[in-house]
Amino acid sequence: MPISVFSAALVAALVGYGSTIALVLAAAAALGATPAQTASWVLAICIGKAVGSAWLSWSNRIPVVLAWSTPGAALIAATEGIGMAQAAGAFVLAGLLVLATGLIQPLGRLAQRIPDGIAGGMLAGVLLPFCMKLPAAAQAVPVLVLPVIAVFALVRLRNPALAVLVALILGIGAAFISGIASLPALSLPLPSLTFIAPAFDPGTLIGLGLPLYLVTMASQNLPGFATLRAAGYEPPVRAGLVTTGGISAVIGLFGAHTISMAAITAAICLGDDVHPDRNRRWIVGLVYAGFWVLLGLLTQPILSLLSALPTELITAIVALALLGPLMGAATHAFTPPETRFAAAITLAVTASGAAVLGIGAAFWGLMAGLAFHALERLKPR
Repeated sequence: MPISVFSAALVAALVGYGSTIALVLAAAAALGATPAQTASWVLAICIGKAVGSAWLSWSNRIPVVLAWSTPGAALIAATEGIGMAQAAGAFVLAGLLVLATGLIQPLGRLAQRIPDGIAGGMLAGVLLPFCMKLPAAAQAVPVLVLPVIAVFALVRLRNPALAVLVALILGIGAAFISGIASLPALSLPLPSLTFIAPAFDPGTLIGLGLPLYLVTMASQNLPGFATLRAAGYEPPVRAGLVTTGGISAVIGLFGAHTISMAAITAAICLGDDVHPDRNRRWIVGLVYAGFWVLLGLLTQPILSLLSALPTELITAIVALALLGPLMGAATHAFTPPETRFAAAITLAVTASGAAVLGIGAAFWGLMAGLAFHALERLKPR
């Protein structure tokens, strides 16, 4: 097995983990998760990604790598007024909806009928408030955050996929070396899963579970399948949805949000430089799975390290990690001319964060956008 298989899998795993782990921690904090529940969340999602990647790669003999839903984590982090039990119910629902989309063709067609512009507007509205926190974080701790931003900008010129990871590593090192943060006592206890009995609250299911399903499908699964197709592989759409949806429903019981097909990290594992024989390149999915198991086992020391960092640094890393997805979402939102105004309405309502009847802003943004789009279609031509 070429050493390039291991290096590609390692880089993909580290990029996927390091670039957005701060966002997952922000989502857990927004739900009031205890340290044990947060550790269970990270462990469960790491194991879920490992199992799904290994199974899909082995069974289809193509390199399939999975990711956690980054926009989904942003959506959760923007949620207010719900706890882990209600969130677990929404996580389970989102996973079951992805599973049903793979099994029931009419449901898949219904999801695809949501205009791309409106879906992009909803995602952009979810991401925008996080990106807007970057200037305040830089103003609060300029000696720490400004160098992180500078390094991010410079690395991004050469390798956008590694920019956030390098910025995170620099930020951690600078925080501890400068004395802004104190190095915690690190140990290597084996993490454990914490079962969370789901509470199926209607408002949370509609306001969080449904939007979580939609953003996972629109911004993760569909680009993930397109990435495989662009690399010359026929994506296992049905198997991918059934596998990721089923695993997401299970890990939701341990506090973890949805997993999905990967796009950026998948591209790292699909090139000719990974393995010269494209028919044997699927092995990278197994190695990738192994690295995610290792990251899951290291959950406790990693979380201890990150929890010692200043909140402003975590806020800055989250904002930098979401700039790329925000750019992509805004592009999708405003490219189709026929849905631009509806997309703008969707973005504005979603970004407001206003919850009505206990249902989150993402749902109302989607409804508002669809309503304005329907009205515009009635306009005389």
